[in-house]
Amino acid sequence: MSRSRPTSLSLSRRDLRFLLHEWLRIEQLGSRPRYAGQTADVYDHVLDLAERLADDLFAPHLRISDLNEPVIENGEVVLPSQVRDALTAFSEASFMGISIDEELGGMQLPLVLATAVSAWFHAANTSTAAYAMLTTAAANLLIATGSEELVRRWVPPLVEGRFFGTMCLTEPQAGSSLADITTRAEPCAGGAYRLFGTKMWISGAEHEIPENIVHMVLAKTPDAPSGVRGISLFVVPRFLMSPDGTVGERNDVLLAGLNHKMGFRGTVNGALNLGEGAYLPGGEVGAVGYLVGQPHQGLSYMFRMMNEARIAVGVAATAVGYTGYLKSLAYALERPQGRVGNRSPTSPQVPIIEHADVRRMLLTQKAYVEGGLALVLFCGRLQDDVWSLGSEAEREDAELLLEILTPIAKSWPSQWCLAANSLAIQVHGGYGYSREYDVEQHYRDNRLNPIHEGTHGIQAIDLVRRKISFREGRAFEKLCLAIRVTISRGEEQGGEPRTLARLLNDAVAKLEAVTTHVRSTSQSDAVLANATAYLEATGHIVVAWMWLEQFLVAQHGNEAFYEGKRQAARFFFRYELPRIGPLLDRVNELDRTALDMDVGWF
Repeated sequence: MSRSRPTSLSLSRRDLRFLLHEWLRIEQLGSRPRYAGQTADVYDHVLDLAERLADDLFAPHLRISDLNEPVIENGEVVLPSQVRDALTAFSEASFMGISIDEELGGMQLPLVLATAVSAWFHAANTSTAAYAMLTTAAANLLIATGSEELVRRWVPPLVEGRFFGTMCLTEPQAGSSLADITTRAEPCAGGAYRLFGTKMWISGAEHEIPENIVHMVLAKTPDAPSGVRGISLFVVPRFLMSPDGTVGERNDVLLAGLNHKMGFRGTVNGALNLGEGAYLPGGEVGAVGYLVGQPHQGLSYMFRMMNEARIAVGVAATAVGYTGYLKSLAYALERPQGRVGNRSPTSPQVPIIEHADVRRMLLTQKAYVEGGLALVLFCGRLQDDVWSLGSEAEREDAELLLEILTPIAKSWPSQWCLAANSLAIQVHGGYGYSREYDVEQHYRDNRLNPIHEGTHGIQAIDLVRRKISFREGRAFEKLCLAIRVTISRGEEQGGEPRTLARLLNDAVAKLEAVTTHVRSTSQSDAVLANATAYLEATGHIVVAWMWLEQFLVAQHGNEAFYEGKRQAARFFFRYELPRIGPLLDRVNELDRTALDMDVGWF
């Protein structure tokens, strides 16, 4: 049995080469006008640079950031110096604008490649990578919804990495219920607004790394209708900008305090008070903000950033699960313990990978993280199709598929790649529960991903309430059609591909029947009670699809890598896909067990 150790313990370059070039064939994008002239060599060079920076500058301070979480000293948030060094190198490599248009200072590379690059940095150090993810998302939001003036003023410094970005949605009293936010925006001279209120759980809220921080803030104007229909979006910078484009006076944005987290500690997270009078920009109280787009459309605008962030969370969750898998694999190859077959105490101990249950745990991790990586890269490729396909019909098809996959791409890796991190600890045994090895930190870091940018339950509600009915159900139909195209390819090839294809076909047929029932029922409370089960089942079917795609590409390869791909696919179909049956049965019954649990019975 081959026992070759992975060359990098962050991510597998061999797996990325397989997914990007052998499966998704991203070099074909170079024939489209948006990516004209780009080649496989260019893409590989970019990945080479990402791998080097991630392993050399991000990974080394993984533990340092965990043990030295942000603190406030003399009114400033203090971070380890290595965080600044890593993000400076990241920006100088132009990664902040990797997929942004060249005319705005970006590299205009495919998003599928940018997704792979992002995975390297999240695998190496997800807390530091989060600053970059938020900044790119803020720039993309402004490009999509902001006026020409807002884009001209704020996007170039974001793309350059001189400014960082944040999302300011929730408030202490509102949580995920954005209809209940109370931050107000009052019109003032010059077309700007003055904002007053408190925002909570703001990642990247306050620190000294960039020249400025650009907060994307949801608030309500005085004439706003009630609920989410009255929400507007504003750019609220930490520092105002002078007419000549230099950083000016401090805005009335005050850090109210830091949140101390279980993991993900290297990313500053805190509450921001707007308009407390701690600073007086222009001599007046109130944080100066600039309206983005039209009034009362802020939530729909912010959903652009949120959807991007949700897929980015799936990328991060996959990456952190992946590095945990590689580190537990390396440990299992080296750690001697016990014996197999010859149990004489005089015989040498064997590496723990020789034990069947350890192989089971490693194979489970492999099935989760490689399935998750395929899913998030596929979503990146879909976005490239939306941006670059020639016909409107083709672009719309890609958009429909991406729409319905977004909650799955966020939640499935957040659940199952976290489970992979738990198994990585288990492979290490007692050592895994100690701080001597990274795997316990990876679990703590990854535990945030089922929570932020919309909890697991919120993604489930989004899927059953909105996505399966999106555009009269066309998004769901497009998903089933895309899966069946792969099934047909498997059927045509016969043998094992046909066997796997038929298993997936049965699963899709069951999902279609249950979805029809869910869409037709008037029992909305029962649908919501079973939404998470529906999301988990749909996610497993989608990842089984990703594994069938990989199996079809890998089926004729003779090297160990392809053997491992085929075996992981078999494992997922035999041990994971069968999970959907009981889940969909409960959904189809509109089971009321949770609903009928009286509050007093808890």
